[in-house]
Amino acid sequence: MTTGPVLAVDQGTSGTKALVVCPERGVLGTGYAEVRPRHRPGGLVEVDPQTLYASVLTAGRGALAEAGERVVALGLANQGETVLAWDPATGRPLTDALVWQDRRAETVCAELGPHGDELRHLTGLPVDPYFAAPKMAWIRRRLTREGVVTTSDAWLVHRLTGAFVTDAATAGRTQLLDLDDVRWSSRALDIYGLTGERLPEITDTAQPVGHTREFGYDIPLTGLIVDQQAALLAQRVTAPGAAKCTYGTGAFLLAHTGGRPRRGGSGLVSCVAWRLDGTTSYCLDGQVYTAASAVRWLADLGVIGSAADLDPVGGAVPDSGGVTFVPALAGLAAPWWRGELRGSLTGLGLDTTAGHLVRALCEGIAAQVAELAEAAATDLGTPLGALRVDGGLTRSALLMQTQADLLQLPVEVSALPDATALGAATLARLGADPDLSIADALPKERPAAVYEPRVPPDRAAERRARFRAAVAALPGS
Repeated sequence: MTTGPVLAVDQGTSGTKALVVCPERGVLGTGYAEVRPRHRPGGLVEVDPQTLYASVLTAGRGALAEAGERVVALGLANQGETVLAWDPATGRPLTDALVWQDRRAETVCAELGPHGDELRHLTGLPVDPYFAAPKMAWIRRRLTREGVVTTSDAWLVHRLTGAFVTDAATAGRTQLLDLDDVRWSSRALDIYGLTGERLPEITDTAQPVGHTREFGYDIPLTGLIVDQQAALLAQRVTAPGAAKCTYGTGAFLLAHTGGRPRRGGSGLVSCVAWRLDGTTSYCLDGQVYTAASAVRWLADLGVIGSAADLDPVGGAVPDSGGVTFVPALAGLAAPWWRGELRGSLTGLGLDTTAGHLVRALCEGIAAQVAELAEAAATDLGTPLGALRVDGGLTRSALLMQTQADLLQLPVEVSALPDATALGAATLARLGADPDLSIADALPKERPAAVYEPRVPPDRAAERRARFRAAVAALPGS
């Protein structure tokens, strides 16, 4: 039995957050390092891999310094679909990391259209540049045939420990994993032209995979998982029928489906939630590509200063003033899967203010999440009773109230501001102590706030219908 604090690192799109977490005393230390991907014309989003690794070290060392205590294990959460090529002998990156938002592999996806149904049944995922395999194939076609090409977690773990592994949940984000058998699919590799690629070993999400000395002393790495599934675990969504949504760079709604994959027809993807002691749990997953990144876009334009202005600026007006914002700034994900579409602002007038734009953005994000929740309920065959939420944007009471209004469901805001990192901490504890149960390893919490719907169902339906009409009117739709 292993006891003591653990270090949990959440390597995200716009930054890396690290926590030192003690099961009895809570969070003892925090660290953060900003990451700023480069956005280039044509939907290209990339980042220097060395920046990612440096952010892991900076955030982790900062959390350890603040805690002032040694830890017994390390857990790492990752972005999921971000990929790069690298030299397995030296660890040297051979390309930039193509971020999950990157759309350059659209040509690969267009070619593979005839295989779409087969790939979706095999892997649970639609053919879309969002996932790792199209970007991996693009790198092999256009950049380099050298080294290995993997998701970013495999490279980070290799740099930390020398191991060449990925966890089952992250492997499920590639579109190369056989969803039922949880192993690399030779058929999917063949379709993508990746036959013969050296791929990392697939591990459980909680098990020792190696040791690192990058934080000053020897620490075992015992927890690995993709970010959204980490938050699903931290939110205690561990049984079928419950759902959570994380509002970060994007917004991601996941619903637990049990020990078998649920292949629905509502536009959500089916994927691995986690694998513990060789037993796989599955979930449904829906995505909004731009949430906090859309808020940052408004800030870059000078409409607001930062996300902290959403409530005071949006609260200055009673509604959106007839403005409808489809914040598809990097395309539309589930349930539409139209990555080529771009956003729109309609209903503008000379009387439109910054407050109206903020309200329209909040409504646009919330309307997309409402579509995901409706799709999850359809695929699960039962309505959701509430939506558990976490992430930085949950600090906005305006956004959360708008979400409850459009969902017509209670929205339960997590008291844990860093659910992804806490999910990684849970897995680190499970991997370090095989006798520990999930219930005992999970953080205990009650919602920090609960938002109940304040508008009648017919008003919510009208607002959602207006958003759907705006989506249908997007050029190219």
